[in-house]
Amino acid sequence: LKRAKLWARVADDIRPLREPSTIGRALTEEDKQRLLRTAVMKPEWETAYLAAILCLNTTARGCELKGLQWSDIDLFQRTITIRKTKTAAGERMIPLTGVAASALARLRTRAESFGPVEPSHFVFAAFVPKFKFNDTNVVGYNVTGYDPTKHINSWRTAWRSLTKKAGLPGFRFHDLRHCAITSLAESGAADSTIMAIAGHV
Repeated sequence: LKRAKLWARVADDIRPLREPSTIGRALTEEDKQRLLRTAVMKPEWETAYLAAILCLNTTARGCELKGLQWSDIDLFQRTITIRKTKTAAGERMIPLTGVAASALARLRTRAESFGPVEPSHFVFAAFVPKFKFNDTNVVGYNVTGYDPTKHINSWRTAWRSLTKKAGLPGFRFHDLRHCAITSLAESGAADSTIMAIAGHV
């Protein structure tokens, strides 16, 4: 329209798209360690903590983690296959670090504590946590409504309280993906490797 000198005729009628207030941020190593140290302090943050570990070590989006089933995990070959994702390029196989494999082993142990685990069961299965408090301290914890055939809806509430406690209010879960990609770039990984792991076009 500008080249055709027509932009001036329509400019007043077009509302520009809203720009995001932030594109996110990557954590310093110190912030990352403080976040992870804080995350293990309370049992109600366990799911958010394990999801954060996986995101930081795989670049997986939150929606990709929620869609993971045990058939997508190969702890022997140390790979994770992302099948349900935002884009076609997002379908990928990611090598697992030792830290990510440990987090998945912990999730597997947790799942097995509720009964047999089937390949079609979700890694982040739906459940309802029930806590007993003494003032603000958790003194008891149990799980109800565990359903491995459905994935957890959200860890947003836990994530918000966790990041606030860690001194990182407003830090989004998706920003962990930025951190993981930044770490890959800083490690000297080739652009094609980063694109393959992150599922970028």
